[in-house]
Amino acid sequence: MSGLSLRRPASLDGIEGKPLAGGTDLVTLIRDGLVEAETVSDVRALLPRGLEGTRVGAGTTLAELELSEEVPEALREACRLAASPQLRNMGTIGGNLLQATRCWYWRLDYPCFLHGGDRCHAREGEHREHAIFGNERCASAHPSDPAAAFLSLGASIETDRRRFPLAELYRLPTEDNRDVTTLEPGELILHVEYERPEASTYLKVMERARFSFPLVGVAAARYGGDVRLALSGVAPVPWVLGSAAELDEATPLPGTAYKVELARVLVRRALDHVAA
Repeated sequence: MSGLSLRRPASLDGIEGKPLAGGTDLVTLIRDGLVEAETVSDVRALLPRGLEGTRVGAGTTLAELELSEEVPEALREACRLAASPQLRNMGTIGGNLLQATRCWYWRLDYPCFLHGGDRCHAREGEHREHAIFGNERCASAHPSDPAAAFLSLGASIETDRRRFPLAELYRLPTEDNRDVTTLEPGELILHVEYERPEASTYLKVMERARFSFPLVGVAAARYGGDVRLALSGVAPVPWVLGSAAELDEATPLPGTAYKVELARVLVRRALDHVAA
């Protein structure tokens, strides 16, 4: 990173290279050579920050959302369980939604499917923390807790170019396109807006008692008689679950079958919570 150039643009039009806000994920990726960048632009002063009703500025930190009584319980809990206090004070919600997989094969720069290779090394190797849905080509598991919470809250994304449902931010990788997000080059998330529920919750199982990525996370939000469910840690992207019955459609690898049972328990508890 010694040759990396840092810019502080005065406007969104002046952004060069990779945009940097909290930097809790991007700095590590650049250091490890997983993201190539000669220039990064510090955009902290340019990103909207804070809450306006149900609209969240992309520069808002996880700690700010965790402590706000204005946001639904699912989002508060997802932020509280997402990382250590230090990282929650630095990490922005916009960056969290875009964080890269924690798959160790990808992080160690194996020539895996996401890196342009022809196979997923996790499918034939160690994969206890990997996917149970959407894992035909890549078995990585998306690590964002707030992404699942926002999905259950029917969130939409506003960028510097367009507005669209959060669910459309994510995509499963294909032979023609290995990306797991649909952002265009240089496109920047500015706001996330959610629908206020009558009740919501986020439950999570992780390896350690605190500050670990989800093995399985379940977000539930109730709107009248309808409950929306979303999962973290179970697919290469945050996963919308139409109903508890859809867990029967999971395609776990031998080492991830336990995640299906964890998800069943968490979904049941989450549904009980929002019903109460």
